[in-house]
Amino acid sequence: MEKREDLETMLPYLPLKIQDSSLSWPSPHLVEILEAMAKGPSHSGVDSGQNLSDSISDMRQTLSLTSYLSSSALQGYALFFDERMSKEESSRWFNEVLPAMACLLLRFPSLLELHYLNSDNLINGTKTGLRVLGPNKAGIVFLSQELIGALLSCSFFCLFPFDNRGSNHLPIINFDKLFGSLINTGRNEHQENKIKCIIHYFQRLSSCIPPGFVSFERKILSLEQGSSSLDESFWRKSTVSLCPVEVHTSGLIEDQSVEALEVDFANKNLGGGALRKGCVQEEIRFMINPELIVGMLFLPTMEVTEAIEVVGAERFSHSTGYSSSFRFSGVSQYKLESLLRETNKALCGFLHVCKKQGDAQCIDHEDGVGVATGNWGCGAYGGDPELKSLLQWLAVSQAKRPLMSYYTFGFEALQNLNQVTELVVSKGWTVGDLWKKLVKYSNQRLKIKKRREPKLGLFDWLISIQSA
Repeated sequence: MEKREDLETMLPYLPLKIQDSSLSWPSPHLVEILEAMAKGPSHSGVDSGQNLSDSISDMRQTLSLTSYLSSSALQGYALFFDERMSKEESSRWFNEVLPAMACLLLRFPSLLELHYLNSDNLINGTKTGLRVLGPNKAGIVFLSQELIGALLSCSFFCLFPFDNRGSNHLPIINFDKLFGSLINTGRNEHQENKIKCIIHYFQRLSSCIPPGFVSFERKILSLEQGSSSLDESFWRKSTVSLCPVEVHTSGLIEDQSVEALEVDFANKNLGGGALRKGCVQEEIRFMINPELIVGMLFLPTMEVTEAIEVVGAERFSHSTGYSSSFRFSGVSQYKLESLLRETNKALCGFLHVCKKQGDAQCIDHEDGVGVATGNWGCGAYGGDPELKSLLQWLAVSQAKRPLMSYYTFGFEALQNLNQVTELVVSKGWTVGDLWKKLVKYSNQRLKIKKRREPKLGLFDWLISIQSA
C-alpha cells in the first residue's frame, strides 16, 4: 500500500494510517468505541443525541484531530436527535442505523484496501483509484456505493482531518457545520430538512447497501483538431447544426424521465454550500443524492475550462420547495419496489411462525392476538400516513390477525381512516383488491409528481372512485 501514488495523495485527508503494509484505524480505542456502538446502545450507551455528541468528541480525540469542533456543532447533533426526531424514529436510529454505520466504519480500512486492489483492473490503462484530482489534470475515480457509505459515515462522525484542506482548495467534508447551523439561528427548518435527507440515506444504507459504483471525472476542455483557441472566431466559424430543443414550463431537472446529462450550474466548488447553510439548486441536489457529497473529499476548485461529471449517484430522497422553503418529502414511496418493501417487512413482523418445527399441527398459536401499530416512517422520514396505514392493514390481514388497532397520534391526514376502512369492508374487497387500488393510486402519484400537478390524497381518491 505504501507505494501507491493515488493513496499517497489521499492519506493526509483520511483518518486512517498504513501499518505493516495495510490500512488501519490509528487508535485501538476508536476501534473499541465502534465495536461497542455496532452492538447497539445497550453496549455503547449511545441512545440519545447528547450521548452521540459526546461519542463524536471522544472519537475525534482518539484520532488526535487538532481542528476545532465548535460547541454549536455538538449542540446541533444533540438538538436534532433529541428534539427534532420522534421517539419512534430516534429509537430506530440508535438501535438499527447507528450500529450499521459503526459496522461499516469497522470495515472501512479493508473496503478501501479492496478498492485500491481492484482499481487497477477496472478499466484497462486508466487509473480509477481514489486520489486527489487537482486542477488542470483530467482523471476519473470509481467508488463502490458501499465504500461511499463508509466515507460518508466518516463525515457524519466528523472524522476527516481538516488541516490543509482549505489551502489546497478542497471544500469542507465533515458534517459539523451542517448540524451546527441548527443552533443560534432560530427554527431553521430548511437546514433540518437537509439533515433529514442525510438521515434517510443512512437509514436506507442500514437496511440494504446498494451494489453499484459511482464515477467522478474531472474533465478539461481540450481544443478540437485544427483550433488554436476557443475564442470568438471558433464559435463564429462553427458549421455544426443546431440540435432540437424541448421547452418545459414546469418540473425539475432531477425529475426528468429520459436519460440525459443533468446540469448543475451553480458553483466552482463542488457541492457549493451543501454542508453549510446553502439550500438552492446544487445544495438540494447533493441532499437528495448524498453520494455526490463524497466528491467534495477529493475534488478541489474547478478552473474556468473544467467540469466535473458524476455518473451513478443514486437518488435516495424526494423534496419540495427551494431555499428557505426546502422540505424533505421522503423516498419515492410510491414506486412498486417501495410498496413491496414496506408491505413485506410489515408482514414479516406481523406473521406468526410456529416454534414447533416439524409438527403436523402447530400448538404454539396466537389465536385472538391482534396488532397495535401506528404511523410508520411518517415523521422525519416523510412517509405518506394514508398509504402507510393501508399497507399495514394489508399485512395484518394477510397474516390472518383478527384485528389492527391503529393509533394515529392525532395526525390530521388520518382523520378519515375509519371511514375509509369501513368503506373498503362494505365493498367486500380482499387484500388483493385493495393492493391493486394502492398500486394504481401510486402510479398516478408518480405521474403527477413529474408534471407538478395538484395531488389528491389516497383516502379522498378511494372515496371518489367509489362514488363515481
